[in-house]
Amino acid sequence: MGGNDNLENLVRSGGLKLEPPDRKECVGLVRSAADRLHDAHNPTLSYASRFDLAYNAAHALALAAMRMKGYRSDRRYLVFQCLPHTIELDRVKVRLFALCHERRNLAEYEGYMDVDEPLLVELLASTDALRLLVQSAMHG
Repeated sequence: MGGNDNLENLVRSGGLKLEPPDRKECVGLVRSAADRLHDAHNPTLSYASRFDLAYNAAHALALAAMRMKGYRSDRRYLVFQCLPHTIELDRVKVRLFALCHERRNLAEYEGYMDVDEPLLVELLASTDALRLLVQSAMHG
């Protein structure tokens, strides 16, 4: 389905599942991401809210990229780790999303949120770039 050895290895190991692409699902994920990203850029919201919105927008976009290739994963971190193979995102941005995933887990499961404005600025810029890549892939 996807034709990528790395993704197919993850299917064999159980990290990914093959599932036919669903354009309607992808459009919904991108729309949800766009709404969240728009709100995440609102400086009147708290840092925690903006980070959560931007992180969830990035996840929705990464999932849309994965779904367009015919894969699905229940593991949030894998959705980000697969970005170089699903949408050809550079590894620097993938590492940023991985770091944000770790920070999100600390906030979600341990109640610890470190206010890091430069990280939020990078997350917003990287998610904006990911949005453009995913939208281009959907229409191209």
